[in-house]
Amino acid sequence: MFDTVLIANRGEIAVRVARTCREMGVRTVAVYSTADRDSAVTRIADSAVHIGPAPARRSYLNVPAVIEAARQSGADAIHPGYGFLSEDPDFAEVCEAHGIVFIGPPPGVMATMGDKALARAVLSRAGLPVLPGSEASVDDVSTARDLADGIGYPVIIKAVAGGGGRGVRVVSEPGDLPQAYHESRASAQALFADSRVYLERYLQSARHVEVQVLCDRYGNAVHLGERDCSVQRRHQKLIEESPAPGLSADLIDRMRAAAVRGALAVGYEGVGTFEFLVGGDDDFYLMEVNCRIQVEHPVTEMVTGIDLVRQQLLVASGEPLDLQQSDVVVRGVAVECRVNAEDPDRDFLPTAGTLTEFEPSGGPFVRVDTHAYRGYRVPLEYDSLLAKAVVWAPDRDEALARMARVLAEFRVAGPGVCTSIGFLRTAIEHPLFRGAKHDTSFTETFLS
Repeated sequence: MFDTVLIANRGEIAVRVARTCREMGVRTVAVYSTADRDSAVTRIADSAVHIGPAPARRSYLNVPAVIEAARQSGADAIHPGYGFLSEDPDFAEVCEAHGIVFIGPPPGVMATMGDKALARAVLSRAGLPVLPGSEASVDDVSTARDLADGIGYPVIIKAVAGGGGRGVRVVSEPGDLPQAYHESRASAQALFADSRVYLERYLQSARHVEVQVLCDRYGNAVHLGERDCSVQRRHQKLIEESPAPGLSADLIDRMRAAAVRGALAVGYEGVGTFEFLVGGDDDFYLMEVNCRIQVEHPVTEMVTGIDLVRQQLLVASGEPLDLQQSDVVVRGVAVECRVNAEDPDRDFLPTAGTLTEFEPSGGPFVRVDTHAYRGYRVPLEYDSLLAKAVVWAPDRDEALARMARVLAEFRVAGPGVCTSIGFLRTAIEHPLFRGAKHDTSFTETFLS
């Protein structure tokens, strides 16, 4: 096992990683930007290193600064969390060149899965179902138009290097394609420093269901169940739950098996997520593979009792998996709501300010992952996530009742700060959600 792990991230995931490391007797080093000088992880970690000013490109995305912090602190491994450098194969290679273990899959696997068009092609050959679409990047409007005409509208344009629902464009009419294509390329360049995009058929009424996998370097792989992530805004998740409600056992078994088959086909290591769209025909299609721990990993931990960060550390240190598929038992139901600093009445616009009140709820079978506290200054420079409220119960009705209580008790306030709590409270009471009839258009339909 590692002696010292540097956590190359911020916010609640940095706190989350630090806590498991401490339980395992592993020393931790936090890094922080000027904006995060008073962040919670700097107090929880064994030591902390300042790596630059507020802009992420000059701090959390500054590879030389992160590597130098690891070198000076004696870290023998780096945990990248999610976002930032977590799916950057070049960063993983730099770590390797400096004798530092990158806690994640091998760089080659990340490079293949990070190229979303290539990943579609590779996993399609492994037998995973994919939506009709391009097999490589689409380099001009004319090619995009021909592809869209052949696929059939609506289509969705995505960044080859993208993920997390960022920068995508849905096109319903041929006349809208040129503008959407150029906007998507511009967004891809701004977000990922890679302007390449690809197209695929867009499912208008679909569920977003993902399967968590865990693999070691010796060819062992298991799934840890699935999560429904259909409640979203701008293609980014707001509510997640496990197991996915309202789906047939046969469909779920096929998705789980496909995820494990795909992971083994590409030589995956560590924790990863295979994301699928489930259509009205009770079939499913691969969207993408996330080569990192997910924001919503707590719901999987709650229903399986398996610490995913601990498993990441064990696998990265060279340990074989200490569990088989028969050891993974999903019990009860877990639901997660993301408490974001944003205004649902203004298209979920991020808000910032100093918190004058921050009182998370508690009670039996309740978990709140957060880095916020009273007096915390919510910055605009980073993601708007303040906290993740997670509950467990023996069944879905009881879990939703518990979540309703948790959200009613959750107190967040500060000048200029709005949160998603009101939206979340109303959403989980909506008949479509209660009846597990919701899909990825739920938020737009609900708000309208």
